[in-house]
Amino acid sequence: MADEQWGPAVRLLWGPPPGPPARGPRRGLTLEGIAGAGVAIADAEGLGGVSMQRVAAELAVTKMALYRYVPGKAELVALMAEAAMPDPAAGLDAALERAGSGWRERLGAWARELLAAFRVHPWLLRATVGARAVGPREVGWLERALAALEGCGLSGAESMDAVVLVAGHVRGIAEQERAVSAGGAAGAAVAGGAAGGAAGGGPDVELGAVLGEVMRLRGADFPALGAALASVARDGGQDQALDFGLERILDGIGLLVAARGAGG
Repeated sequence: MADEQWGPAVRLLWGPPPGPPARGPRRGLTLEGIAGAGVAIADAEGLGGVSMQRVAAELAVTKMALYRYVPGKAELVALMAEAAMPDPAAGLDAALERAGSGWRERLGAWARELLAAFRVHPWLLRATVGARAVGPREVGWLERALAALEGCGLSGAESMDAVVLVAGHVRGIAEQERAVSAGGAAGAAVAGGAAGGAAGGGPDVELGAVLGEVMRLRGADFPALGAALASVARDGGQDQALDFGLERILDGIGLLVAARGAGG
């Protein structure tokens, strides 16, 4: 069943590049070019703007010609996600090297690089969820996160769960930033509370502006909130949700590592 569902995408992502079709109006299409056209559309309009027809038009071919290379939209999106994810052998490896040899520093660097990738291509948040085919770059990112935890005494399942937890935090921050940049600041604040993102104009700042007006009108009804907002205004600390949450997650993983007797 899995091969029937994801086999075509897996073969496109992991197999040798397909040769040109035996027939068709154009023999110059490549999977890289097809994925690049889709990425350009998604960057400009979001994943909803991507269709086989639209990509074919960008490439100046018919939709049927495109189908000779990519069997459907699911496979197209898989190719796009693979193309948009940064090659881990490039920037990610350099960031991990700079972070040093400690698992905590390396996993933290991995998380920050992942957020940077989502900021460049926000549609990746939708394209990289659920059961689906994954390509070499995405698997390479997972490999490096797991490698950061080698020697810590965690089981394979614990290491996988730790990486999923870190990635989930990063995705939450990226989702909040995406919602704010799309004009959904109020909805993002309600859904995500104080989760924040990019310094200078992230969801924390937007939430603070909304709550400031609430406190102006009904501040006496919410004394604890008023005290917290006053502390932020006095001492700073907004838009640090990525680092704050990441550090707390790493603290928790560190306790588990210590409990396994491997040290932190």
